[in-house]
Parts: sequence; C-alpha cells; structure tokens
Amino acid sequence: MKNLYRHTTWPLALLSSALLVLGSFESSYAANHREAPLTALDTKADITDWYAFVSYDDPSKVTMILNVDPLLEPSNGPNYFPFDPEILYEMKVDNDFDAEEDITLQFRFKTETRLPGVFTGFVGAGNGIFAPANSPNPDKFPPGTPIVPPAITALDGPGSEGLGLRQSYTVTLVNGHGKNRQVIDLTNQQKLYAVPSNVGPRTMPDYNNLADQGIYDLAGGMRVFAGTVDDPFYIDLGSAFDTFNFRADAFGTGIPGVLTDDQNNADDKNFAPDDVAGFNVNSIAIELPIALLTKDGQIHAASDALAVIGTYATTSRPRVKIFSNKPGGKPKLAKSYVQIQRMGNPLINELLIGTGDKDKFSMSEPENDANFANYLLDPLLARVFNAAYAGAVPIPAAPRLDLAPLVFYTAPICPGCSAVQQGPIADLLRLNTGIAPTPFGSRKRMGFLAGDSAGFPNGRRVSDDVTDISAQAVTGVLNPAFNVFPNNRIADGVNTNDKSYQEIFPYVAFANSGRNSRHVDPGEAGCADVSSPFISLNCPTD
Repeated sequence: MKNLYRHTTWPLALLSSALLVLGSFESSYAANHREAPLTALDTKADITDWYAFVSYDDPSKVTMILNVDPLLEPSNGPNYFPFDPEILYEMKVDNDFDAEEDITLQFRFKTETRLPGVFTGFVGAGNGIFAPANSPNPDKFPPGTPIVPPAITALDGPGSEGLGLRQSYTVTLVNGHGKNRQVIDLTNQQKLYAVPSNVGPRTMPDYNNLADQGIYDLAGGMRVFAGTVDDPFYIDLGSAFDTFNFRADAFGTGIPGVLTDDQNNADDKNFAPDDVAGFNVNSIAIELPIALLTKDGQIHAASDALAVIGTYATTSRPRVKIFSNKPGGKPKLAKSYVQIQRMGNPLINELLIGTGDKDKFSMSEPENDANFANYLLDPLLARVFNAAYAGAVPIPAAPRLDLAPLVFYTAPICPGCSAVQQGPIADLLRLNTGIAPTPFGSRKRMGFLAGDSAGFPNGRRVSDDVTDISAQAVTGVLNPAFNVFPNNRIADGVNTNDKSYQEIFPYVAFANSGRNSRHVDPGEAGCADVSSPFISLNCPTD
C-alpha cells in the first residue's frame, strides 16, 4: 500500500510547466500557531500571522502586520509577554519578481528594568497608594510613604512610573543589494515604546488611550506600532486538529462542517468556539507609502505588473549564544543571525508541509521553495476531507496542480504579469497595490471567493477568514468542476473575531484585559468586546 505520509517525488519540470499553464486562482492556507517543531519550542520566534493590505483609510499606503508569540493568556503575570530582545524581526518585500527581498524592514527591541525591587512587571493604582497609619516599621516606612505608584497612563514621563518592565525598539529600512544597499534608520531620533500587556483597570485604567500612545509617526508619511494586542485570528482549533472534525451539530446538516444557508454563512456570526478568543499576541505594524515599496517608486494601476509586490516576514536569532557563568550575567551573542521562522501565505507550513520538513521550510528562503512543491501535488489534507466524510466531499485527482501555493506572479493577483515576470516558485503573500480597499460595509470575510478582490489571497486583511477559504480551496473549489455543494460550503463555523477590529491603523484590536477578560464561546455570558455580535456581557468594571 502506498504510504500517504511520505510525499511523492514529482519532476520539477512537470510542476513548473503545469503551473505556467495554470494561470488560475491561487490558493493558500490559514494561520500559523506552533506549526513547526522548532517554533513549538521557541514560541517567541513563532510567527502566528502575517498581513499585508492596502490601508483602508488611505489607498496610497500599505499596512503590514507581523504577529508573533501565540496564545498569550492576558492574566499570565508577573512578567507577561515582552518581545525578545535577542530576536531580529523582519518584514521583506520583493518588487521585481525574483522572490528575493528588495526592501527589508528590521525591528529590534531593548528591555529596561525600571523597578528592580518590585515583584511584578507593571504596578499602579489611582494617584498612588501610601503606607497607612498602622504601617509596621514606621522608621523605615512612615505613614504616607509611597507603596504603589500611580496608575499607568503613559508610556513615558508622568504616569509611566509603574512600567517596571518597559521596551523600546528601533526601525531600520534596508533598501537594495550589494554596493547599492542603503541602510536607513527610520526611528528619526524618536524613542519608540512598545505597548505593554493590558494588566487590568486598576493598573491601567484607560488602556485604549495608553495603546494609542504607542502609534508613532515616522518620516516620509510612515506610522508604526508595536505591542501586545488581541489575536486577530479566529478558528475552531479543537475541531481542525481533531483530524478536521468540524462540528456537525453546529449546522444541522448530515455532513460535518457544512454551512447550508446564508444565515449560517453570515460574516458576523459564530456557531462554533473560537479557540483563539480572549488570547493576546505580540504585534508589529507599519504603514508605508506604496511608492516606497514599488520597483520604480511610483503608484500603478491594478493592470500594471509593477503594482504587485511579494511580501513575507521572518524571525532570526544570533547564530551563537554563550551564557555567562556568573549569576545574572548577560550572555554573549554573535552578530550574525540564523533564520528561525518565516511566513508568507498563512498555514502553508502548518497544514501542507510534512513534519519532517517543517523546520527546513521555516529556515529556508522563498526563492528555494521548489524544494517543497511536491507536497502540493497530492496533499494529504485533501484526502483527509474526502475520507473522513466518507466520500461526501469529492476532491480532484492527483496531481493537484490547482493547489499549488502562491508561487508565481500571475492572474488574478497580477493580471499584468507576463510569463517572464511570473518568477520562480516562491511562497510569498502577493499584494496588488493598485486594487483599492473595500469599504467596511462591502468587505467579505471570504475575500476573492466572495468577489471581494481586495481580500485574501490578494494580500491578507485582519478580517479575512483564511481558514474557510483554505478548507474550501483544498477540496477543489478553484477547479470549476468542484466549485459545488458541499465543497463550497465547508467551514469551521467561526466567521468573525471575538473583538471588533479597528478601521484605522494599526487595525488590530488592542489587548484583552488580564483582570476582566475570559475565553468566551458563542452565546456564553462573560466578558468580551461590547460590540461583539454574538456574546452577552457581564463584565465588571473594577
């Protein structure tokens, strides 16, 4: 019997020629949370999601968001979840169709311990708390002695005294290669502070205002934000990883995980648990002019090939780390880095690449992705859907050339690209910067599958339901013969995030409260976003 857990070796020439002919709608797969053995252990370097889209409120700009460090419990003090100062976080852009980065944005963090004698990273209340009249050891702590600093209302200066652990960061732009390489410090002599986790209303009484302070204007019309935020991804993780055991009772059909009517398929309803609800993630967001990212420094129409860029993100660590033999001593770090993780299109590594190759994929470059293309010609995931549902979900026969990842610059994302401009096979999140953003009222969670050309896989917005898009794509809906029921209604029953996104930069919702938030399922009373369409509320205010 053929072992489906070992990928078949297909000639690269066959794959390349078939994809060149294909020129059809391209597909990808959801988000990355602990998708590889290496990042399951090194969660700080784990890229959970990568987003790139034309800014909703300014179509002359692109917003890119890099999220790392999955499933952060908001209440998990005392140190919470800082960025790792040893990691180099990078956002990369290819603008000349060769799958090599032409523009790189680098982010480095630094941590300062401002209250070394305090047991927790963040502390504060009101105007401060002082020793009472019966305070013991009055010679050392006389009544009126400050015990707790004022509530945290600022990232710097007055109101920031309780930020015992504070992080600052730098932003560097690397443009070009070799002798033409330019390195530009975008920080512009500003002190950029990362927004801390939302400890709770006593310590941080106006957290949204505090988070807004973490949005900085940079030179050249750029903006940047870094900090802990609500994880914007949504998925029924429990059913997805129980061999895609989507919940039948959520939909009342005879086929598990099929949304039979428009009401169940609505963009604002959840019928299954969002297992990421209530968790936070660390996020870096930057907004840049499109003209800074294109090859010729111009803004182009959607029909022009030069309007399209390929993007991905990486995390890297120093190649060598030597620990000090002195207690509390600082380790010595090499100046050269090794890549730990990368992400272009969501969930390629998590659901398509075999476990034996996941780390290799994570540490490789997109330009070398021909080495992994074989996994797409007969993906085990498609056969799982077909077999687990006893044939009720038909799938195309292998080789599944319709399921090639976003490997070329081609239509519909790049209708103006010629065969020469299609480039090498590469996992890049491609974005046509000439396609205007879709207004809020017309935006569709299913992106291109629902006729919303500004959505995934034309880049990726925070609200795009890449799980459902991916599930339907892997069962063949990109092939017109298989774009039929039930294939085109397979879904996990989670259609929206538990918190409403922002319509302005940085677009993600700010962090969940450690004191007042819960992980809430549909219809369950508890603490959640007041604008949530499906959760009743019973949230304390102090």
